[in-house]
Amino acid sequence: MSNFLNALFAIELALLLTHEMDAVEHKEWRMFIGLSKLTDSTAYWVFTLPHIILYALVLFFLLLKQSVIFYVVDFFLVGHLFLHFLFRHHPKNQLTSFWSKLIIVSSGVCAGMHLILLSIR
Repeated sequence: MSNFLNALFAIELALLLTHEMDAVEHKEWRMFIGLSKLTDSTAYWVFTLPHIILYALVLFFLLLKQSVIFYVVDFFLVGHLFLHFLFRHHPKNQLTSFWSKLIIVSSGVCAGMHLILLSIR
């Protein structure tokens, strides 16, 4: 079961990172209240720089073998899926292609499955 859980988490993390690349491609910052007023070049930096810190924290806790990071990422991705569902009709939402939706939904579903399996283990 442990190898399966690790593989599921790896897939969910890969989907999250892929979604963030897709979000940059589709200028997701235009949906954020504070960032939407900035120029795209400035908003790009403000949007992407925090991701360096977030990715570093996730990798740091994974390297320390701290299982709390599993729960944090799982809850984040389930909440993230919910937010994308709420904002699916936002006028500036460009993450509407089949591929974008597949990445977002798959990451949330993988995270939900991982969370359930992790909790009952």
